[in-house]
Amino acid sequence: MPFLITSFRDAYPHIKIHLHEGSSLDIIHSLLDFKNELAVIAKVEDNPDVCFIPFSHEELILILAPGHPLAGKRCIALAELAEEPIIIKERGSGTRKLVNALFDDNGISPEILMETSNTEFIKQLVQRGDGVSFVVRESAAAELEERQLATVPIKGRRVFLEVSIAYLKNQHLSPSAQAFLDILHKIAPTKKPNQGIRTIMAETMSQWK
Repeated sequence: MPFLITSFRDAYPHIKIHLHEGSSLDIIHSLLDFKNELAVIAKVEDNPDVCFIPFSHEELILILAPGHPLAGKRCIALAELAEEPIIIKERGSGTRKLVNALFDDNGISPEILMETSNTEFIKQLVQRGDGVSFVVRESAAAELEERQLATVPIKGRRVFLEVSIAYLKNQHLSPSAQAFLDILHKIAPTKKPNQGIRTIMAETMSQWK
């Protein structure tokens, strides 16, 4: 979101922004309840009243404390995580849906230590060695670069979160919301996205310059 907000503020410096956060399901409900006009979310379920425009393709990764016994491995079999305490995103989030499916497909019941919507809190707990977690790679990029966190690939699996722009199909958007949607349309790939938001924004900024 910081990338998107910066682009919007550069184009429309006088518009005030109200940013609401929550699980993908919560935000969809906020559109249906007319609490929000636009959303950038993972598509967790179809809804006939909501328009979804594919936006980015974010990799979901396993994060661990650098000193974790599994952190030095080249890859990890999912079965090795069966008894690891897992700090997981809340129900209704796109990340939670993908992680649940990953374990279900392998017939494994994860040992869930905690559920939370706060990614920063998740990263702090993982850094302390309280558990492992799955997050979008971009959200942990700084900690991985600074070696405050480690990541190890899951053997034979790569998982991606499909992020979309969402708004009500039959709602007339306010001028401010329409302006933000126009910015998103300019940034969104013309074909099915296969890149993360950082790459998309870097390419967009280079074109604007």
